[in-house]
Amino acid sequence: MCLRYAEFAASTLAGTAVDMFVLWICSHYLLDGSYWREYILSPFIGFEFAVFTNFVIAYFGVWRDRISARSTRSFFRHYLGYNLSCTGAFLIRLCILLLLERLFSWDVLWCNLTAMCFSGLLNFTLNEKVVFRLKKDKKTTSNL
Repeated sequence: MCLRYAEFAASTLAGTAVDMFVLWICSHYLLDGSYWREYILSPFIGFEFAVFTNFVIAYFGVWRDRISARSTRSFFRHYLGYNLSCTGAFLIRLCILLLLERLFSWDVLWCNLTAMCFSGLLNFTLNEKVVFRLKKDKKTTSNL
């Protein structure tokens, strides 16, 4: 489990880079000017870009041994579960981001990066236990 967490943590660097880049573009150029667009909409858009990036790495890398049959159906079924679990972690991250902004008046990028540190462990747990859970062997289960 420690090795898988290390792989997960390393792979999230790509998602973090995508998230921060998209957030920077949105919040400072495309959607700047209002609190809602800068601190709510921009982080959400960056999050969705990062989710897809992290899912591809997770599906084909981190949890590749837990995918029994690769198919378009399997890819999108796992992606739906992955996106839902990440959305839960994102909502927690957004609450932390907004709390940090209120308490310290930091730039949205610093608030986001700090909040990511807290939501990362939750995200790993949801992926390990729900999205890419280890399937019980039917033979072993029937012998019990």
